[in-house]
Amino acid sequence: MRESVYILLLMLIAVPIAGELKFHPFQDDFRISFGTTAFFFFLLWLRKIPSYISGPLTGCMVILFRLGLDWIADEPFDLLASFQMHLPAFFFYVTFSVIFALFRVNQLHHVPLAVGLLATVAEIAANLVELAFRSPQWDAVFQWEVISSVAVIALIRSFFVLSFFNMIQLRQAKWMEEQQRTRNEHMLMLVSSLYEESIHLKKTLQDVEEITRDCYELYRGLKETDGQGKGYAKQALRIAGQVHEVKKDNQRIYAGLSKLISDENDRDYMPLGELLKVIVRANEKYARLLGKDIRLTYRVDVPFLACHIFTTLSLLNNLAANAVEAIRERGAIAITVTLEEGQFLLFTVKDDGPGISPKNRELLFVPGFTTKYDVSGNPSTGIGLCYVKEVADNLRGQVELLEGTDGYTTVFTIRLPVANLVQKG
Repeated sequence: MRESVYILLLMLIAVPIAGELKFHPFQDDFRISFGTTAFFFFLLWLRKIPSYISGPLTGCMVILFRLGLDWIADEPFDLLASFQMHLPAFFFYVTFSVIFALFRVNQLHHVPLAVGLLATVAEIAANLVELAFRSPQWDAVFQWEVISSVAVIALIRSFFVLSFFNMIQLRQAKWMEEQQRTRNEHMLMLVSSLYEESIHLKKTLQDVEEITRDCYELYRGLKETDGQGKGYAKQALRIAGQVHEVKKDNQRIYAGLSKLISDENDRDYMPLGELLKVIVRANEKYARLLGKDIRLTYRVDVPFLACHIFTTLSLLNNLAANAVEAIRERGAIAITVTLEEGQFLLFTVKDDGPGISPKNRELLFVPGFTTKYDVSGNPSTGIGLCYVKEVADNLRGQVELLEGTDGYTTVFTIRLPVANLVQKG
């Protein structure tokens, strides 16, 4: 509501000023000005305050503004004569706003043609009312020459304002669409990262299970000893119980993640072309964040094939992010997707970074193995490629590291059955 009040105040200031940009078509006190144009524009913009309220207020401000101008310009100033000359303008704004409210024009923004025609009718009627108050004889107003002139001006002016207003609305809609797209992409990348985190959690559950088992075995061994060993046995049993509690908490979290991952509906699928755009934009931002100049390109032979969003994003984004991190300062990354024999999707991620040494090739997919370290010398988790391989295996596909080609030093391919990745039906 506060925004509407600000718009109303701006309207009360702008309309009287715009009204001074004028001409007199009938060589009398009746004027055609930009005030009407500004008034119609603000009525379209001002949707929360009824027009039958804003119209009379604007009419009063127009009269006060013109009285002020006459007081400054005329010597001597005749208040009554000036008021009588400008009073008909008040009835113009009142008539326009009342008809605008009766037609409920602000509820018809989705039908621009109707808005333009109704605004034209309102302006014609308002102009005729003003002319009737200015003319000593009503017969002189309701003549074809007068009505046709007023109608042509009203039609041109109404659709000019409507076009300008719709251009602003379209620009705002595009901006909002861009903001929504950015939020959606962020959410998609966030959820897809949960797929990878579920692998971390699964590994933690396995480790906790082993620790619990070892603690219980230690308890059983210490219990059979004499003396101080029995005290340590109780401590070992307590540790086993605490670790078991941690295991149960992790199991609940893992169950929630698994449900999120396994529950599928139509919204979980997106055309491959759109998915590749998301991955490219995300990794372009990542490259800029790292201060690197990297050119990312993509090509999709089947852009409209709907694939599972989070599985596809997590797999390709993992490989693309690895390529961004591997390239030192500047380079290129190419992502391609092709359909093989109508049954398999082949994803290829290539980069022209330093490449992978032969001794590391055999260890790439081993859990915990990494060649990446941060500025403090701390290694990464080494779970990314392991995750990619596990997901590919679960989907009955395969992931491979191929020899470099066409100027690219590192080439990863993921080959997956279409039936296990693409939306059914």
